[in-house]
Amino acid sequence: MKVTGFMLWLFSMLLSVKSQASETEVKYNFTRRNYALIPEGISNNVTILDLSYNQITLDASDTRVLQMYSFLTELYLMENYITALYNSSFSNLFNLEILNICGNSISVIQQGAFVGLNELKQLFLCQNKILQLNPNTFVPLNNLKVLNLQGNLISLFNAPQLFHLELLTLEGNPWNCTCGLLELQNWLNTSNVTLENENITTCSYPDDLKHYSIKSAPFASECHSKIIYTLSEEFQSIRNSSVNSSSYNITWNSEHEPLGKSWAFLVGVVATVLLTSLLIFIAIKCPIWYNILLSYNHHRLEEHEAETYENGLTRNPSSLSQITDTNSEDTTIIFEQLHSFMVDDDGFIEDRYIDVNEVHEEK
Repeated sequence: MKVTGFMLWLFSMLLSVKSQASETEVKYNFTRRNYALIPEGISNNVTILDLSYNQITLDASDTRVLQMYSFLTELYLMENYITALYNSSFSNLFNLEILNICGNSISVIQQGAFVGLNELKQLFLCQNKILQLNPNTFVPLNNLKVLNLQGNLISLFNAPQLFHLELLTLEGNPWNCTCGLLELQNWLNTSNVTLENENITTCSYPDDLKHYSIKSAPFASECHSKIIYTLSEEFQSIRNSSVNSSSYNITWNSEHEPLGKSWAFLVGVVATVLLTSLLIFIAIKCPIWYNILLSYNHHRLEEHEAETYENGLTRNPSSLSQITDTNSEDTTIIFEQLHSFMVDDDGFIEDRYIDVNEVHEEK
């Protein structure tokens, strides 16, 4: 009973989710209307737009109209008159997940044609006249999982930078299985991408590799050696450019040899010698600084130095008269401090302010 109730609840939830999804989807089907331009009177909330089997060229006016339908998740432009995809043709379609442009006459795809399609998951470019593709064209397609290039005129194709790609369709192209296709083969064999219809995705040239799948065709040994040589050349050029830039930054005028650790030691020795020489030069040519230090070599006066100083004052009393009035108080204090430490022969301290005659009269 509980299981039955749970199943009923689950079924009702699925129905509600489906109804909500159908409510958010706004579909418009304008197939086989002989439209030469994308109509402007469509609701801005449209999510699925089918304009297949018309005469649309996807020119500048069509691109301007498409920018108004930013809620689009699916766009179908099959069997129209589109000959080129220009830069920013779908720049405002941030929510687009499926783009189908099969059955046109596209021969040119500019590098910025898919800028803005960050959410695109499926891209169909089949049955066109594409001769070559720049792998950087697919760089903006960060979430692309399905890429269909079937039925074009592509003979060489470098591995695209599509990290989430799961399914790739390349059949119906005149593949030239020479050394230029070896990179694509290595990528197909090492990545997690599934090559759809691998058995019929075969080489058209050279004749001895016809009917071989491009994923398993036995390339000549010289192709592998060329790949290794090319990689070594690229690595060497990168290394040389880095060494040259480093030499230029430090104004190194030698033959651009790699710098070792000995130059750092040499610079340290030279700096030490220069600093030592500078200090010696200052000490010899500028002796004033250590004379100043020596002038501060003070010591405490001894008793005999005090007596000598006192005798000098008594012998030259005129020197005291030369002292200004502003410094008289300081001089008196210093004089008193000096005589306060004078010891008489009998061991008593002599007071210069007591009159000796008065003492004798009292006795």
